[in-house]
Amino acid sequence: MAITAELETEVLDKVPTGILIGGTWRDASEGDTLDVEDPATGQILKTIASASREDGVAALDAAVAAQENWAKTPARERGEILRRAFELVTERADEFALLMTLEMGKPFAEAKGEVTYGAEFLRWFSEEAVRTSGRYSTSPDGKSRLLVNKKPVGPCLLITPWNFPLAMATRKIAPAIAAGCTMVLKPATLTPLTSLLFAAVLEEAGLPAGVLNIIQTKNAGKVTGPLIKDDRLRKLSFTGSTEVGRSLLADASEKVLRTSMELGGNAPFLVFEDADIDAAVQGAMLAKLRNMGEACTAANRFIVHESVADEFASRFAEKMRALQTARGTEEHSTVGPLIDQKSRDKVHSLVSDALEDGAKCVLGGKPVEGKGYFYEPTILTDVPAGSRILQQEIFGPVAPIVRFSTEDEAVALANNTEYGLVAYVFTRDLNRGLRMGERLDTGMLGLNAGVVSNAAAPFGGVKQSGLGREGGSEGIEEYLYTQYVGIADPTAS
Repeated sequence: MAITAELETEVLDKVPTGILIGGTWRDASEGDTLDVEDPATGQILKTIASASREDGVAALDAAVAAQENWAKTPARERGEILRRAFELVTERADEFALLMTLEMGKPFAEAKGEVTYGAEFLRWFSEEAVRTSGRYSTSPDGKSRLLVNKKPVGPCLLITPWNFPLAMATRKIAPAIAAGCTMVLKPATLTPLTSLLFAAVLEEAGLPAGVLNIIQTKNAGKVTGPLIKDDRLRKLSFTGSTEVGRSLLADASEKVLRTSMELGGNAPFLVFEDADIDAAVQGAMLAKLRNMGEACTAANRFIVHESVADEFASRFAEKMRALQTARGTEEHSTVGPLIDQKSRDKVHSLVSDALEDGAKCVLGGKPVEGKGYFYEPTILTDVPAGSRILQQEIFGPVAPIVRFSTEDEAVALANNTEYGLVAYVFTRDLNRGLRMGERLDTGMLGLNAGVVSNAAAPFGGVKQSGLGREGGSEGIEEYLYTQYVGIADPTAS
């Protein structure tokens, strides 16, 4: 697809500029606005409304008002709305992909992949909507009957990150719709446009007014803080940094608010001596370079057996060297910009510290000169154990490599982190692969695979990587609560 300036303008013009409350698109109550920037050029793409505290409360008012009727809506009808949304998003895949490329920076081809992945949550939960069930049984003493129901939690606050603007929205919105919950969505300040376009598509698919309300804002704490403390809110779902997640959990504890937290990661990528090196390198490219490394699932630490470390680094560098940094709308682009200057500065600081600690730079190692927030694809070897780059989430196209000699050492290195979202293991030994699943402290494991995300699978971590699961049959459970009804023995005279 040839992307022209005219096409970019056409897509941007389709994005609503207001906040969505109770089925009405409107300006912010205080008239405040938010500029959305293209990270590849630094230019402003679009100016939209920025919600105030009052707007946030009004959005929750609308969600509360719509909750009772929405919960009563037949599951089949809720599922059909999601199915229509899936079809509309799929039909408009190029529009959504281009919009994500513009506001987030990822190459257009990669953005198309996100559309496919994000839309799949709509299809998956359209099918799950009619499969929530309880049970009826006789009590062990035979004196009563037990009826167990699954009911919608109620109004939810959904807070999404900037790195996957469509998929992170559909991953939360779809199960909430399927379960019968109303929502207030606060999309990321850096990338709100995709969520606004998606909300318009849900309206077109027949989603009733008030079920989804959107309050993009540049004053996140002031707007969402009062909602978390509001007795009417029943659930908080957040995807973002562990630091912010801890703060939100503390606030949510005051109301004993039900929470789902998908937080940071520090994924180890283990390559054993018997691994297929070609497959490992291909997996490394996917696990590290997807989204320019700006993903919680990105491989953060490459832990490679000493007997194959040099070969792996050499082949990995060869593949990385072929990548081209450019604005995602350019056909030759394979690595887009980082999201902003602050993010690029953090990545370079981690690289600089590692080099000062004694690491060797095999490839890259510095920002790309010129417009935008580009950073060179980078490989570091011989990274010392105490280096900051091994302890923090990099969120950039940088691969630090460390060596190990025994399986026990590899496991110890992999588990030496407060995070536990995902790990990757490459080995030809199936028994070893299964052992790694048992020994690694992680919510997900890619065994000879560099990508684990799938709408049909439960996504989530352990330790400080979060609480709860998104996707799979587990995903809808996050938006349901269990009610037990004790019934007197109907056979008693």
